[in-house]
Order: sequence, then C-alpha cells, then structure tokens
Amino acid sequence: MEDMYTILKKLCAARGITLTDMCRESGVPRSSVGNLATGSTQQLSAKNVQKLANYFNISTDYLLGKTDQKEKAPILNEKDERDISKKLAETIAQLEQQQDGLMFDGEPLDDETRQLLEASLRSTYEMSKRIAKEKYTPKKYRQP
Repeated sequence: MEDMYTILKKLCAARGITLTDMCRESGVPRSSVGNLATGSTQQLSAKNVQKLANYFNISTDYLLGKTDQKEKAPILNEKDERDISKKLAETIAQLEQQQDGLMFDGEPLDDETRQLLEASLRSTYEMSKRIAKEKYTPKKYRQP
C-alpha cells in the first residue's frame, strides 16, 4: 500500500491543485503535511485525517492506505434500518406462507440456517439501500 503523502499528492494532482491549496481549503496545517513528506511522521492526527477525507469526499481508510476503495459508503439512518427490518420481516413471512414453507432439501430449516438466511437477506437489503442512496440522493443533500 502507498503512504499517506503519496496518496495526497495523487488526489491533489487529480483535482489540479497544489498541496498548499489543499491545506488552505481543508484547514489542515501545511507543516503537518510537510512532516509526512520528510518522513518525520507517518500519519496525521485523526482530526486532520478526517478533514482531508471530507475535503476529498473519500474514506479515511483509503487515505490511510488501508483500502483501495476511495468512496465512502452512504450511512444508513434509523429510518433506513427500520425499513430494512420491516422488509426483512415481510420477506421471511412470505417465504413461510408459501405452500411448503421454508425448506432445504425437503427438510424444514433449522434455527441456525434460518438465521443465516436472515443475515444474508439483511446484508442484501442494506447494500441495495446504500446503492440507492448513493445513486438518487442529490449532491447538496449528501452528508460529508
């Protein structure tokens, strides 16, 4: 993985700005970024990392070099969680009401398999909700 200074240089180059411009606009001290360049420090403070991640609209993990995924995943709020739980309950109820109910190889599902099915469905609903939020939420309403 790349170090933070290299990642910052690439992000600035992609935007067509200098590191100094980035520091001024994001509120991060230029000396802190300079310390990254000279190697006297390996990482910035958590507060400054968050400022830069918000400035570039990327995940902090990407900036820290922990992942290659730049985008931040949209956050699900309480209403989204309630909607997902309601949809999950409806789906499980529909599956159980079908002619033979929930069965695997002709045998009724045991509790463990049912929990795995619910976890899988919940994960699918959460992912689809995040994709929908990213796709259909206007930029002015997106959270930094």
